This record gives sequence, C-alpha cells and structure tokens, in this order.
Amino acid sequence: MKTHPALLILFFCLSAMLTAPGALGKDEQIYELRTYHASPGKLDALLSRFRDHTVELFKKHGMSNVAYWVPAKNDEQILIYLMAYPNRKKRDEMWKAFANDPDWKSAYAASTKNGKLITKVDQVFLKPTDWSPSFKIDKQTPERLFELRRYTTNPGKLPNIHARFRDHTIDLFKQHGMDNLAYFLLLPGQEGADNTLVYFLAHKDETSRKQSFSGFGKDPAWQSARKASEVDGKILIKGGVKSILMIPTDFSPTQ
Repeated sequence: MKTHPALLILFFCLSAMLTAPGALGKDEQIYELRTYHASPGKLDALLSRFRDHTVELFKKHGMSNVAYWVPAKNDEQILIYLMAYPNRKKRDEMWKAFANDPDWKSAYAASTKNGKLITKVDQVFLKPTDWSPSFKIDKQTPERLFELRRYTTNPGKLPNIHARFRDHTIDLFKQHGMDNLAYFLLLPGQEGADNTLVYFLAHKDETSRKQSFSGFGKDPAWQSARKASEVDGKILIKGGVKSILMIPTDFSPTQ
C-alpha cells in the first residue's frame, strides 16, 4: 500500500502508560495522539522547543512521554507524538498545571518572539484494546521505521476486525518480521469511535517493511483467515486502510 503524507490530516482531524519504566500498562490509562502542524519554516524550532523544554516539563507534571515522530516524507511539516495518562481527569489537570508553569511560559515566549511555531494542533484520545500488547518504551539502535495505521470498518464490523487481529493477524505480522507495538480504540464521543482501529507497527526499514507485507499478503494462513472473517461481508470500507510511515525524533523515548 502506498503511503500518502496528506492522509495525515484526514486521520488527525477528528474533532475532538506508564506503571513501570519501559512498559505501558492498560488498566484505566488513556493515550493522546497529538499532531502539531508547524508554521512555515518553523519545524526545527518546534523540535528544539520540545527537546530543550517541553518533554521535561511534561514529565515534571506527571505526563508519560511515549514517543515523538515526524513523517518519513514530511511535506506537511508535522510533529506527531503519543502521551499517556492515568485517566482523562488527571490528563486535564496535568495540562492545566503545565500551561500555568512559569518555566513553560518563559520557554514559549522565547521561542515565539519571531512568530508562532504552530498553526494547528490535532488530537485524538485512545485506549488499548483488551488484546493489545503493552506499548514498550525502549531505545533501539539502529532506529526503526514506525508505522501508524488506521482501519475504518463497515457499520457493525468493528468486533470482526478485532477478532481477526486477535486470533490471526498479530501473530502473522510477527511471523513476517513486523513488531506489534499497540492497538487502540478511540474513546467514546469522538468521530469514528464505533468503526475505527488504530495501531502501531515497527520495521527495520522501508525495504524490510515492503518484504514483510508482501510475505504476509501471500501467506495461505492469512488468506484463509481473511476469507473466513468475511463470509458475511467485507469488514473494511473501500479505501479503509490508511498508513503513515514515521521516524523517531532524537528526543523520543521510543526509538
């Protein structure tokens, strides 16, 4: 499947983990996937602000920095990052404290003296599926290629895609050299909450990714599982698979 950077805006324009180092527990924790659209020519300055100030200030206020990425083909000049919190109430309290922190206000003022660094912030709130692995925060060398994928199902078919992934797909991904990082539902009340699966994979590089998906698609076990899961109709809408390839920033906890 060809990846189009423009799909990022479509994915993130939805309106609207940590219990021990290195692992994200599921329980009642929520995740937030945020996308910052940099002002023209300001992406490097935005990354510097995160590297020098924001990441540590998030940590200071109890937020869990999970990962920071930029698209592999970043024509849109975007920063994507994933945060985790104990629950939604705590999340709102943490962000309020962060916004009122004098250190943040100072960093913000210094970084925007020549103009704002971002034009728009998109966000989506997530919770892990009950069959998702825990998102492990680790640094690997060399850096991996990450992939953010979104599946949109036909009405009433979200349980079907869950069953297919739980019983077949995630194991087949692993057999074909892909790392299953985490699988998410959208929290209720957001557009697409009833028909969307969001998940993250990791690959050695783009060549490895292509080889893995090629082998997966030809695997008789996958072909059989797909056929059996769609005896009552197609699970996904036409064009229902969207993909964004991403590389981690140098300050990302996950590499």
